[in-house]
Amino acid sequence: MDWYPLYNSLRIALISSVIVFFSGIFAAYYIAKLPPILKGILDVVLTLPLVLPPTVVGYFLLVLMGPRRPLGAWFLEVFQTRLVMVWYSGVFAAAVVAFPLMYRTARGAFESFDETLAFSGQTLGLSNTYIFWRIRMPACRQGIMAGGVLAFARALGEYGATSMIAGYTPGRTATISTTVYQLWRTDNDALAFRWVVVNVVISAIVLLVVNLLEKREKASRRSSGQMAGRG
Repeated sequence: MDWYPLYNSLRIALISSVIVFFSGIFAAYYIAKLPPILKGILDVVLTLPLVLPPTVVGYFLLVLMGPRRPLGAWFLEVFQTRLVMVWYSGVFAAAVVAFPLMYRTARGAFESFDETLAFSGQTLGLSNTYIFWRIRMPACRQGIMAGGVLAFARALGEYGATSMIAGYTPGRTATISTTVYQLWRTDNDALAFRWVVVNVVISAIVLLVVNLLEKREKASRRSSGQMAGRG
């Protein structure tokens, strides 16, 4: 059994999750401060990949990064690097489809943050950077971590956009999802089932982690409420 699809899937999911983690937090924090109209427009645009069919997302990526398209042609000419039909094309696809999960989860965590804590820090002369990293982020960490885990799971299971922009080449661009489809097409049900089991096990572990984080967040909020009631 060739384990390259597992290695490639984990590599793509990890890299894209790191990208999505920081970009999602950045977008959720700063877009919340924008005027309502602009905030609403950007919110729709950034969340759109969550509801679009993955093949449509893959089509847009091909239009943007294909070798005969402006961005793809520029990378090919300047860096002699293709952006499609290579393993890291899967990173682009996974990041785009996983971003809305991280963005919306982080936004929800920030919206539930008690702003009086930030105001109190400002009255004490603390910088916005210090307040963000030492007050806001610790208070929202459970929700943000849950968003990161969900984004990883979504990136790991991505198929539609990945198959369009990275294709399927054994030992080069194959992922678990594309391998299962190709094995099914060739009537290799036994090996396809093995990969399905691998994917189910990983997904179950990810969901267990998310559930644990959600329980910890609820317990933390309940404890904070009790302390506030006593005060």
